Amino acid sequence: MNIDRRDFLRVTAAAAILPTIASRALGQEVARAPIILGTGANRFECLHDWIKPPTGMTFGDTHGLAQDKSGRIYVAHTVGAGSSPSSGVCVYDRSGAFLNSWGGQFAGGAHGLDLQDEGGAEFLYHCDTRRRCVEKTDLAGKVIWTASCPMESGVYERPEAWCPTNVTFSPDGNIFVGDGYGGSFIHVFGADGSWKKVIARPGSGAGETSCPHGLWIDARSPNPTLVVADRGNRRIQVLGLDGKHIAFHTDGVRMPCDIKFREGLMLVPDLESVVTIYDDKFKPVVSLGDGHPTSLRGAPREQFVPGKFVHPHDAIFLANGDILVAEWVPIGRITLLRRMA
Repeated sequence: MNIDRRDFLRVTAAAAILPTIASRALGQEVARAPIILGTGANRFECLHDWIKPPTGMTFGDTHGLAQDKSGRIYVAHTVGAGSSPSSGVCVYDRSGAFLNSWGGQFAGGAHGLDLQDEGGAEFLYHCDTRRRCVEKTDLAGKVIWTASCPMESGVYERPEAWCPTNVTFSPDGNIFVGDGYGGSFIHVFGADGSWKKVIARPGSGAGETSCPHGLWIDARSPNPTLVVADRGNRRIQVLGLDGKHIAFHTDGVRMPCDIKFREGLMLVPDLESVVTIYDDKFKPVVSLGDGHPTSLRGAPREQFVPGKFVHPHDAIFLANGDILVAEWVPIGRITLLRRMA
């Protein structure tokens, strides 16, 4: 869909296939040893496919994740061929048990998924790359509003040139939208879905972006900033809320997809096969499941290496401190990184 993905798929690097751990002894199968990732205070047990699609459904690309304050987990995926129902959002309880699904309109386009508490009521914001829109729903899937290409911005010659990938929320209630797969602009919308302004334009210079794939507000200081997963430029860029450039960060960065914060730490799923946690100085604390860039995206599942990621696309901190990772693979994969004491 965008150039950096096509370029990425040309990158090949040999991945060492781990010997199987399971074996048979005295006629009984020995249980697979736990897969432990990370070091020190950031050690996690890796549980691939902790969340699975319901009976009759296959995931397709698993793109977006969110958790509400009751603990329910939302998975946005493009829906696999032949799935019934063809729902782009699946809902699970905090233990990973399937509850329900909805969002047939997102089939083929479910991408960014962000949750916002607005005066005690929670809402989901979906970026749909097939319909090229941002859509706000309640937690049951009822559509509140839909925002299509902001032609009034004057930066698009045709509506198809816009393709939003993720959003985030400013302290004043406005919504920042990254046009990651379109023109690489960052827009500001009002809480009602109305367009307001452009704050970043395409390019490689300071204050410019190339595939602003993910966004997050960093409220760790008195003056919040906008942190951008500037994926096409292979960097994280920090902007003021007015779009003014503040800093670039490249340490440990390959192709960052999204950004989340928790207790001073920054979580970044990186399309080039790793999930990284950074400190408050944007320095890597730990790299998790580093598969090194591979060409396993379309490979059969049995070729995936336990404990190694293929293409992390989104990652969130769960309420209990665990991490959930969704990968951009056509058969979908959701991995739980269970924090160890």
